[in-house]
Amino acid sequence: MQAAEVKNLLEEKLPGVQVEVEGEGCNFQLNVISDELAALGPVKRQQQIYAHLNPWIANGSIHAVTMKFFSSTDWAQRA
Repeated sequence: MQAAEVKNLLEEKLPGVQVEVEGEGCNFQLNVISDELAALGPVKRQQQIYAHLNPWIANGSIHAVTMKFFSSTDWAQRA
């Protein structure tokens, strides 16, 4: 699976969410920009992402995922 595929999948399934994906093959780092998700607790945020990635994790297309969550304000100020 390619980084662009992960990005497109998550942005399609989670309207209003911006995802920056790094990595290739089966290991990915996600930067998830969403005021709604950033307001949730850590477990709830991850559940929202894993709900859409689990089929690819189960079949081995994705092996490892790390996630960081940002509000739109935090993302804009990080640079």
